[in-house]
Amino acid sequence: MNLRQVTFGAIIAAVYAALTLVLSPISMGAVQCRISEALTILPLFTPVAIPGLFIGCLIANVFLGSVYDIVFGSLTTLLAAFLTWKCRKNKYIAMLFPVVLNAVIVGGYIGLFLDNSMAVWLCMAMVGLGQAVACYGLGLPLYKILKKLFRKEEL
Repeated sequence: MNLRQVTFGAIIAAVYAALTLVLSPISMGAVQCRISEALTILPLFTPVAIPGLFIGCLIANVFLGSVYDIVFGSLTTLLAAFLTWKCRKNKYIAMLFPVVLNAVIVGGYIGLFLDNSMAVWLCMAMVGLGQAVACYGLGLPLYKILKKLFRKEEL
């Protein structure tokens, strides 16, 4: 990676962490909509986004989360970002990875270990719904804007 790519990855990490921290009341828990997850569209443009998203998520989870969030939540973001990049030819399918993986993994451990107030399947559904809002509701419009801005230039 060159300096430009490292810088871009660092900016992604900083923006992800800052959005999550500033919007912490809606970014954590069984009922969440992590607005920063809209950035999970960035691997559609460049693999540099993969470590950026992972590090940003890790930083946010260190400040806000449990050990489950720090380990499993961050690794889920890493895996989802990688799979998004691998399936980048179809943005709609690629965006399923952050939604489904976070719903199952994050919603699963929240329901099993962190919040006994609702059934595990309901935690998964709520996390998945929040992810769908962030990824499709916010991420796809962001994708369209970035696609126009960077039509001829690779990020």
